Amino acid sequence: MTMRIDPKETPTAKLHGLMLGTIGPRPIAFASTVDEDGNVNLSPFSFFNVFGANPPILVFSPARRVRDNTTKHTLENALATKEVVINIVSHAIVEQMSLASTEYAQGVNEFVKSGLTPLASEKVKAPRVGESIAAYECKVNEVISLGNEGGAGNLIICEVILMHLKEEILDENGMPDPIKADLVGRMGGDWYCRANGEALFELPKPNRNLGIGYDKIPASIRNSVVLSGNNLGRLGNIDKLPDAEAITLFGARPEIEEMKLRFKNDPESLDYHLHTMAQEFLRSDELENAWLTLLQIN
Repeated sequence: MTMRIDPKETPTAKLHGLMLGTIGPRPIAFASTVDEDGNVNLSPFSFFNVFGANPPILVFSPARRVRDNTTKHTLENALATKEVVINIVSHAIVEQMSLASTEYAQGVNEFVKSGLTPLASEKVKAPRVGESIAAYECKVNEVISLGNEGGAGNLIICEVILMHLKEEILDENGMPDPIKADLVGRMGGDWYCRANGEALFELPKPNRNLGIGYDKIPASIRNSVVLSGNNLGRLGNIDKLPDAEAITLFGARPEIEEMKLRFKNDPESLDYHLHTMAQEFLRSDELENAWLTLLQIN
């Protein structure tokens, strides 16, 4: 069954929890700002992402507090100074980031409370987090209020004017290595997601040549009891099917011949085992071999 939820009939706090529990993991904008008197504020926000590269644009949203409809110091500072530094959260500082989310009184320096190191920025007044793997000095281009009630967002549209990136997270090509970056994403409630280990996987981009698409996969394969939707999506990304000669040559492999002999009187079992073998090829990113396996029975 599917739960049907009308936002207009659901308490904001519950709606907030339902949305954040299903929309994620969300990157975290660890935002440092200063007020007009120079007092530093540091606070994390998971309504955040990158929205352009030319110009480089980051957008995050300090929402109005649900409980009392007040606004956050980060929003007030961004409106007043038109500057912010977005510091990126890795697993190494996730606990300190969480501590900085405590709602201290205005004027209390969360760098001090969290034990993180403030480093002077070059183009904006707010300091950056020394332990962060990347920090983006930004000017605030625009702030868009999305409502006046508790829970309403305020989109802070920032343009990156200087970026700081720790060299130790780069690969041999000078690009960020996801394993070295060890990023953290926000989930619902008290949950986070660590982008490392088995959580990381590569997915080839759709073929630059047009893939055949799901609709061109034979029905016997589309209706497989073994292959998942993800498997079928990968199969649909091939630009053309192997030719008859390649299929015949592949069928001469000892393991294929043995399987055909073993199940010569049991076509359903043959299908099952060939589909299972094809699935293993897909897990190894051997798309053509997966097709060659499946086409032994089509």
